[in-house]
Amino acid sequence: MACCSCGQLSARVIGEPVRVSVCHCLACQRRTGGPFAQQARFRRENVTVTGESNEFVRVGDDGPGARFHFCGTCGSTVYYEILALSEYLAIPVGAFADPDFFPPTVSVYESRMHKWVVPPPDAEHIP
Repeated sequence: MACCSCGQLSARVIGEPVRVSVCHCLACQRRTGGPFAQQARFRRENVTVTGESNEFVRVGDDGPGARFHFCGTCGSTVYYEILALSEYLAIPVGAFADPDFFPPTVSVYESRMHKWVVPPPDAEHIP
């Protein structure tokens, strides 16, 4: 189960993610406060959300963007809707707080990647 820092907002998933990726775009760096964002994509019907969220919509560099759902109490993003892919929900991997979570299979916006970051060599690499 993924949840926010205070536990008010959570997302329970069934099964494995259909994709785990890291994004090095500048917007993800600003949103997460880290050098990249890592997210797991699940089919919408396999995710059950509990709690109340606030929303922030960000227009993407490519495509229509995403609607981020975050806890109004602690501010943690627990899930987001990829506006071009309505059948999926994405969950930041850190929200699972599981060091054994699946590694990323895709790395995007590598042209904006911090020089010291080394994505898994067998991941798909997108400049």
